[in-house]
Amino acid sequence: MLAHIRALPGCADLDVKFSSAPAMPFHRMKVRVKREIVTMGEPDIDPSLAVGHYVDPHDWNALIADPDTLVIDTRNDYEVAVGTFAGAVDPHTPTFRDFPAWFRAHRDELLEGKKKVAMFCTGGIRCEKSTSFLRAEGIEEVYHLKGGILKYLEQVPEEQSLWQGECFVFDERVTVRHGLEQGTFQLCRACRRPLDAAALAHPDYQDGVSCPACIAERTPEQRAGYAERQRQEALARKRGQLHVGAVRKPQE
Repeated sequence: MLAHIRALPGCADLDVKFSSAPAMPFHRMKVRVKREIVTMGEPDIDPSLAVGHYVDPHDWNALIADPDTLVIDTRNDYEVAVGTFAGAVDPHTPTFRDFPAWFRAHRDELLEGKKKVAMFCTGGIRCEKSTSFLRAEGIEEVYHLKGGILKYLEQVPEEQSLWQGECFVFDERVTVRHGLEQGTFQLCRACRRPLDAAALAHPDYQDGVSCPACIAERTPEQRAGYAERQRQEALARKRGQLHVGAVRKPQE
């Protein structure tokens, strides 16, 4: 199969990533036209004009181990909680829209004593914007992991890896480990956050209805709706059917 495909006229080539799963990781296919794949809220940022320097997964360890390098995880807080690179800064941002304000607020302390900034995300798309943003903020020595965490976990042997934990993915696998093997987390069907064994054992967890992270974020009416969806899914399974109810979109 082709290693890359040509995007629309005027755009760069797109890398195609292939991975396998023991079961279908998506319930259905949806195609939507959006102005932005991941929304940053910075309309003047244009990754087609300036982005960071791409770093091959096999060269990533040397870069982030350099004491002159500031390493930033650009993903949302619930993703970082599942796993990240050793020594990476966690912005604790609920959405990608919060990233610019976080960086501007902490810029001086973050860059103190650092000459380079290395950034990473799940598949590399978010870093197209985050590195372009830093370039627009006047920072030239900006790097990002080519192909993102997924390409790193696919190519770098576990015994050489600086990755700690698992990587959240936006499908039914929930998380993956080295070699892109199925992870150990499950998904909260109410808020789409990953849940570990402790969260699943928590009194606030109810399958398909709530978890410790979202129980205070939802109204009783919303939880009642989730419970009904869960009931309909159970009935569909009994009939040997797949029920795909309306679910809340993952946070950006």
